[in-house]
Amino acid sequence: MNIIAQYGDIIVILACVFGFFMAWGVGANDVANAMGTSVGSKALTLKQAILIAILFEFAGAYLAGGAVTATIRKGIIDPAMLSGTPELLVFGMLSALLAAGIWLLIATHYGWPVSTTHSIVGAIVGFAAVGISVDAVNWSKVASIAASWVVSPLIAGFFAFFLFRSVQKLILDTEDPFKNAKRYVPMYIFMVGFIISMVTFTKGLKHIGLHLSFANSALISIGFGVITMLVGIIMLRKVKVDVAADRDYHFASVEKAFGVLMMFTACAMAFAHGSNDVANAVGPLAAIVGVVSSGGQVAQSSAMPVWILLLGGAGIVAGLVMYGHKVIATVGNNITELTPSRGFAATLAAAATVVVASGTGLPISTTHTLVGAVLGVGLARGLAALNLRVVGTIFISWIITLPAGAALAIMFFFMFKGMFV
Repeated sequence: MNIIAQYGDIIVILACVFGFFMAWGVGANDVANAMGTSVGSKALTLKQAILIAILFEFAGAYLAGGAVTATIRKGIIDPAMLSGTPELLVFGMLSALLAAGIWLLIATHYGWPVSTTHSIVGAIVGFAAVGISVDAVNWSKVASIAASWVVSPLIAGFFAFFLFRSVQKLILDTEDPFKNAKRYVPMYIFMVGFIISMVTFTKGLKHIGLHLSFANSALISIGFGVITMLVGIIMLRKVKVDVAADRDYHFASVEKAFGVLMMFTACAMAFAHGSNDVANAVGPLAAIVGVVSSGGQVAQSSAMPVWILLLGGAGIVAGLVMYGHKVIATVGNNITELTPSRGFAATLAAAATVVVASGTGLPISTTHTLVGAVLGVGLARGLAALNLRVVGTIFISWIITLPAGAALAIMFFFMFKGMFV
């Protein structure tokens, strides 16, 4: 109690610095995953992808980032275990942010698309189990999060497989693929607009005081879907058949039509990612600020200050701009060869999975989901389409992430404890 009163300002400043560092890591590693399919399929240039990410990551974090932040902040540790020693929660959350940030920096340097959710959840569980008590961890919540890491790539892979199959059946394997692309691509664009706005209205906007009924949300979302579709139709009109390019590659003109669609799915993926993964950086920060501002009370729930979501959004954008290109190459080029039609199926499947999970408050791994979706698209073309060596390296980096986050957090926890106590 005295420690928090005595060092409150220093603790909050440290928390903001570490929170920004963690958000920077999320931007450098995870946003690169989200944008990898768009850049890898050549639907967007690196500059365009970064601009879309800046805008939509920020919007997702701010508009729909509240539910997952609550899970990270107060779902993993039992606050009742800390009522007499709030400083332990503060030191633990500081160490979790620093540990996860450092691990993300290492992984990004090597171009490994690891899970920021793994990193932060592993770090929180590590310090809580060793530094406080094994009983302080809400193991049933941790189990449901861990299960979602396995289930989400499977769901996204399943979605992506059948989405790409529908593209093959309706467009690619027909007599006139270009004409059918112009006919069916607007329907896919409607789907993108509808899914993203539906989850934003039903789950995302509660923390800014907007409560809509399910029916109202559905009506507004249909409206958003239609507007998105109309914008898409206007953009598609400019796409003409390129006879010369079609001679080299039969589907060149069709892929241009899908390039328009990829702009929409890239926006959707950035929004979905911001809504889910900003929590990894700002959840622990919000917990620290809550304890310090209440003078040492470990609250079951507290309002999420808007400036914390803004800090998280800014950190994500900075990381992407400064260091995002490394992981973009891995996801976009190295797992399987992506074209706009394949990239669309992977991105939409991943975005839908992430956004729905984000609305239910489950911090799933965007990385696992997107890699699962890319694998699903690869499998739709046969196992030979996948680079199994790269896939193996990615899986190993996923396994290392949890223990790495936990070990670093435990080390920093005892370091902070020694410094302040």
